[in-house]
Parts: sequence; C-alpha cells; structure tokens
Amino acid sequence: MTSKYNQEPKGYTMSTVMQEAARCLLCEDAPCSKACPAHTNPAKFIRSVRFRNVKGAAETIRENNALGAICARVCPTERYCEKACTRAKIDGPIDIGGIQRYVTDMERKENMQILHAGKDNGMSIAIIGSGPAGLQAATTLRQKGYGVDIYEKQAKAGGYLTYGIPEYRLPEAIVDYEVQRIVNLGANIKYNVTVGKDITMDELKAKYSAVIVAIGASAAKTIPMFEHNICTESAISFLARAKENKGNIDVPDNVLVIGGGDVAMDVVTTLKKLDVPHVTDVVYEEFDEFRASKKELEGAQKAGVTIIDGYEPKEVHQNRATFKHRKIDSELTITADKIILAVGQKVDAAGLDIDIQHNEIPFREARYHTKDPKIFATGDIVDGDKTVVVAVQKGKEVAEEIDRVLGGQNND
Repeated sequence: MTSKYNQEPKGYTMSTVMQEAARCLLCEDAPCSKACPAHTNPAKFIRSVRFRNVKGAAETIRENNALGAICARVCPTERYCEKACTRAKIDGPIDIGGIQRYVTDMERKENMQILHAGKDNGMSIAIIGSGPAGLQAATTLRQKGYGVDIYEKQAKAGGYLTYGIPEYRLPEAIVDYEVQRIVNLGANIKYNVTVGKDITMDELKAKYSAVIVAIGASAAKTIPMFEHNICTESAISFLARAKENKGNIDVPDNVLVIGGGDVAMDVVTTLKKLDVPHVTDVVYEEFDEFRASKKELEGAQKAGVTIIDGYEPKEVHQNRATFKHRKIDSELTITADKIILAVGQKVDAAGLDIDIQHNEIPFREARYHTKDPKIFATGDIVDGDKTVVVAVQKGKEVAEEIDRVLGGQNND
C-alpha cells in the first residue's frame, strides 16, 4: 500500500535533460529569470546544462536559493518561470523545474560544496521557525557573517516541508539534505523549543542583535459547523500523520474532502495513493477560479478523484454533509466514512507577544519590520504568495534588511 505514497516520479537522465535543455531558445533578456521570485536565474543554469557544466548550474541555483532541490520539486512553475517562458508560445514551456531537479540531484550525488559562511562579524540573530523562509534567512545571514540560532518547536526542521508535503512530491531525504547543508554553514538549530514557553521573546531580544519571526501559518482553519464533528480531521493533521508514518495509516474506503487549494490536492492525491477507492472533493470555487496549481489539479483528476466545484457547506451531521451551489438552485448531500477539511491555515503566535491582524503582521515602517524595532517577520505571516519559492524570496529579503539596519560587514 505504501509504495505509491513513497515513490517519487523518476527525474531526467543526462541524455534526457540535455534534450530538454536543447529546447531552450537562450533568450538574451530571458523572461523566465525575471519571473522567478527567488531570482534563481533559469536561463543561466539551463545554459550551463547545455554545456554539460553541472557544477556551474548548481552554483547559479544556490547563489539565490538555499532550497533549490526542494523548489525544483514543489514550486508551481506554471505560475512563475514557465509561464513566462518564450518557448511556451511555440510548443510548450521548458521543464525548468525538472532541469533544476536534475542539477540539484547531481549536486547531492557528487557532494558539491557550494555555499560558504562569511567572516564572523560579531553579531548574532535568532530565528523562530525552521520553515523555508527561516532556513533561507539563516543561509543569507551566515553568508554575511552573522551567528544564527534557529528555534524550532518540533523535533525536526522544515515546517510544512517536513510535516505536510507528501513523500511522493517531496521525499524526507531531500528536506534533510537541504537542512544539513544549512547546518554545515554554521546555523545552529535548537529543537523542541517553543518560544513563549521554554524561552521568552524578551530573553531572545536581550541575547541577540535581532529576532526573526518565521513561524508560518501552521494552524488549521476550520468551518464552525465542523468544529466538534467527530468524523472530521484537518488536512494538516492528516498529511502530517501520513508523512510521519510513511503512508502506513488506516484510511476508510469513502472520504470526503472540502477545499480546492494545493493542500486539498495533496490530500486527495495522497488518499488515492493509499488506495482509497472513493475520494470526493467538494470545492467552493468553480474550475475557472481554482486556487490549486494546474499541475496538482490535473494530477488529482488523473488519479481518479471526483471533484465537484462551486458548492459550499450548508449543514453537517457527523459523516453526512449537505452543500448548496453558490450560483444556481442546487443542493447535494454526501455521506462519507471520513471528512477532511482543507480550507486554509492560520498563524498561531501564542506566547510571542506580536501583533497579528488578518492572519498577517502589520508593519511598523516597512516590510519585515514589526512594531518592535528589534523584531522582524518573514514567511507566510508577511503579505504575498504562500509558496515555497516566495518564502525563499522573503527569507533573503528579511536577512538583507537586517544587515542594512545593523550595518553588517562582508556584503560583497
């Protein structure tokens, strides 16, 4: 049962990646590179691949993206670089994510040491949370010579990368590899430490030159009528159980999922990979409004998930839910063995003594600045897309802003 859940699709070989890279038009002013939030520069690393310079390609990726191997697998490239690809107007965009995966897989296989810490500048930064934004911020700060301590409340680093994204999309070994590279740079991760409980924010402010809050939106949102329903589980809880147990979990034969984002697609596809015969997804948005990436939606449909669009919950009685259509006079009732809610995440900032409004931090003077001049924020609690590649962008930018404020050295 677990083989399909744990099996990542095969990537390119040297010959097939060269074929794909050869399709690139080598645009002089490449729109794909402009469209990457992390500035990973696809045009440059694809050019290196064409000349069989894999290390040069890896260096290009890592210059701007400490999580390049992760982004290669989970980035919704059709929204960013591939959407801008000139080749898309001819016969389809270059598989930028696939080429990036090949390069970073080779980097891992050959144990390439690309990133290096900067000379110690005498200052240190605390980062609360080890999700993608926190990990990228740690990398950028270490490159600039700052000491970095990351406070992580869980037993492993990575946040949703570790506890949410399914194994078939993002193997645990890849996350561990990326985290270890950052630890090798000198970042220190303090596990099983909850800020606000085991150590206070005031203690962090007294000890460090600055504090970065990068906790992400890790708590599940719910719908009031489902709050105390014994047949309902959150998507976050379900995905974490599946990931932790490598897919070895008991799931009933008939599951109803509510939600239409990428997390919902992860849930329904995971259910099918666990051989659940009847998976029904009811979505508030109609298909032309879908929030999920096209790739993930198509994957769910190909797996055999029944997707019903345009309906919202009306009432629920244990495992029996009734929905009404948003625009037409129509209702449907579904009885399932289990209901999984995938209706979004929210920030849980308990004990951090920071102001959260509308699930984000309102800034004092500029982006990444909170009301406390010593506390900065980044990641999903900052406005912008809630994707890994945008989290990488935010992680870099908050590190650069702290360096500007503190007047750090080693900025060449």
